[in-house]
Amino acid sequence: MELSNKTAFITGGASGLGLATARNFVAAGANVFLFDMNGAELESVSKEFGDKARWHTGDVSDEVAVKKGILAAISAFGSIHINVNSAGIGGAARTVGREGPMPLEKFEHIVRVNLIGTFNVLRLCAETMQLNEPQTEDQERGVIVNVASIAAFDGQTGQAGYAASKGGIVSMTLPIARDLAKRGIRVVTIAPGIFETPLLAGAPDEVKEPLIAITQFPKRLGNPKEFAEEVAHIVNCSYLNGEVIRLDAGIRMPAI
Repeated sequence: MELSNKTAFITGGASGLGLATARNFVAAGANVFLFDMNGAELESVSKEFGDKARWHTGDVSDEVAVKKGILAAISAFGSIHINVNSAGIGGAARTVGREGPMPLEKFEHIVRVNLIGTFNVLRLCAETMQLNEPQTEDQERGVIVNVASIAAFDGQTGQAGYAASKGGIVSMTLPIARDLAKRGIRVVTIAPGIFETPLLAGAPDEVKEPLIAITQFPKRLGNPKEFAEEVAHIVNCSYLNGEVIRLDAGIRMPAI
């Protein structure tokens, strides 16, 4: 599917990987609808895109808020062709620590935002995508790109909740691709490694350097532009479906 004149619904679009994706899409001629919790940042970054962008605040796990966002995207741009789910949260805690077991509500919150939130958005976007006119000779109507993490495979100490949430995204990729195949919708997941997002950009060298040391090649943190380029490649390459792509320079995380 070509990006030009398509509309993408991007969660976590106010910063980091989501914002980098939005910038790349707009440069390629697409419209973007940004969905994020941070209204002030959404308003600020949307000015950069002019008429090519709209936005809505909300929690990805909130069905009502997501439905309102999707209706706003349809009202502004006519439909949704692409959904990129980059919204997510961290939250480290050992299963049993010095103060006792990990609070169940903490585990539930991480899974609710990262896993349930991703599924909530993609199912509602797919409902709209299935009504699109075919966009390619293959009768393609939509593309969904989910964002997992290498923690799905290499979860570290204290990452039980995060790894579970991202592992769930990995595991549901193929069955959802199978569910949506007859509707002309592809589903692909990216599992990013360590990228220089705002969270890491201000980190001291003693935090960054050990991470860079365990990458294979190239020896650096990922650039969000590279993530955005991979998302665009997935949209453009219609034969990619039901797959999980590690985008991590060959890093394998140690236990701690």
